[in-house]
Amino acid sequence: MPQVLEFKLPDLGEGLTEAEIVRWLVEVGDVVAIDQPVVEVETAKAMVEVPCPYGGVVTARFGDEGSELPVGAPLLTVAVGSPVESTGGGADADSGTEDSGSGNVLVGYGTGAPPVRRRRVRPEGLKAAVAVPAASVEAATPAPSPVPEPSPGPVAVVSPLVRRLARQHDLDLRRLAGSGPDGLILRADVESAIRSAAEAPGPEAAASSPAASPAADGERVALRGVRGAVADKLARSRREIPDATCWVDADATELMAARAAMNSAAGAGAAKVSVLALLARVCTAALARYPELNSTVDQEAREIVRLPQVHLGFAAQTERGLVVPVVRDAHARTTESIGAEIARLTEAARTGTLTPAELTGGTFTLNNYGVFGVDGSTPIINHPEAAMLGVGRIVPKPWVHEGQLAVRQVVQLSLTFDHRVCDGGTAGGFLRYVADCVEQPALLLRSV
Repeated sequence: MPQVLEFKLPDLGEGLTEAEIVRWLVEVGDVVAIDQPVVEVETAKAMVEVPCPYGGVVTARFGDEGSELPVGAPLLTVAVGSPVESTGGGADADSGTEDSGSGNVLVGYGTGAPPVRRRRVRPEGLKAAVAVPAASVEAATPAPSPVPEPSPGPVAVVSPLVRRLARQHDLDLRRLAGSGPDGLILRADVESAIRSAAEAPGPEAAASSPAASPAADGERVALRGVRGAVADKLARSRREIPDATCWVDADATELMAARAAMNSAAGAGAAKVSVLALLARVCTAALARYPELNSTVDQEAREIVRLPQVHLGFAAQTERGLVVPVVRDAHARTTESIGAEIARLTEAARTGTLTPAELTGGTFTLNNYGVFGVDGSTPIINHPEAAMLGVGRIVPKPWVHEGQLAVRQVVQLSLTFDHRVCDGGTAGGFLRYVADCVEQPALLLRSV
C-alpha cells in the first residue's frame, strides 16, 4: 500500500513566520519528483519556489492562491510507494518512508534540479489515497466558527505578526476561532474580525451620517508581503533612529564625461558602466574614509558596531514594490564588477526572483531617486543601517565654472544619517568627499 506523507511549509529563513501562496505549480493527481517545485510563495522578503522533498502523487493541496499560511502548516500531501513507479509516472518514489525525501526544503528555494513534466494519473493502488473528501482536497481556509466565550487558557498563535495586528486593533485573541491546523489563529482570522468590527455600527455610528466616515467606501489594500515589510521597516526606522539630513549640489559634468570615455574605450560588445555603478564605487571609497557611517547601533548593549565589510544596498522600484538588493563585499569590487552585480540583481528584482539572502545584510544604501525625475529628497534610513545616500536627477543648470557662468550637468546629493553614530562634521565630510569625487573623478584613483 502507498503511504501518504504530509509536506508542511518549511522555515524559509531570516526569521520569517508566514508566506502567501502566489501560484500552485501542481494540481491534485499530478506526479511529482523529489525536489520538484510545487508552489510559489511570497514572503516579506522575496518570491520563492518551494520544492517538495517527496516523490509520488499529489493527493491534496492546502490553501488557495492568495491565502497566507504560517510556517509549519500543511502545504500538500503526497502518496508515495511502488504503484507510482509501475505506472511509468516518472516520479522518484522508490521508498514509502519519510526518509526517502531529499530534506532540501529548509531554505525554501530548493536544490536547483529541473522540474519534471507533470502527468495526471490515477493508479489503482492509489485510489484509496487519492479519493479524499472534497473538504480536504484544495483545502481553502475554512470559515471561522462562531465566536466562543473567552477562556482562561493560552492562545496558540505561531506568527508574531498576527499578535501585533491583533494588539493594534484591540482584539482579544481568546475570542477568535482559528481556522488553521488544530485551531491555529491565522492573519486571515484577525483581518476578518477587524472587518466585522468595522462594519458593526456602534451607538455613536448609528446616530451619525454615513458621510461622516470617508474611509468606509474607500479601496482597501492589504499591507502584506513586500509592501507590508517595507511599511514595518520604514515605521521602525522613524521610530528608533534619530536621523538628520544634509545635502549639497555638485557639478557632475566630469563624471558623465568619464563614464562616456569608459564606455567608448570598452568597445561595442562590452557591458556599459552605469552612473549608479560609478556612484556605488564613490560610496565605497567614501566609507573607507568615514567608517562611522558603515555601522549599526546595538540598542540593548548601547554600543555602535562598526562593520568591516561594505555590503551596499541600492533601492530598486518594481511592480511588487520597493526592494533593496545588496551588492555583497562592494568594497572589494571594481567599478565594472559592481556594475555587473547591480545589473544582475536589478533583473532579478524585475522578475521577482530575488532570494531573501540577496535582500538582507546591507550595511549602507544608495538611493537613486533621480530616475523618477526629482531633484531632492530626505531618505528614510534602511534600518538597521546608519546612513543612506540619495541622488537626484542630473540636469543641465547654470553653474559658475572656473570663474565663468556656464551650463553644467548638476546633481543634488543628500545624506541621511543616524545622529547616534556620528556628528554633523563626519556626515558633512563624507558628503563633501562624495561631491568632490563626482566633480573630479580622478580623486578615485587614489583609492584604486
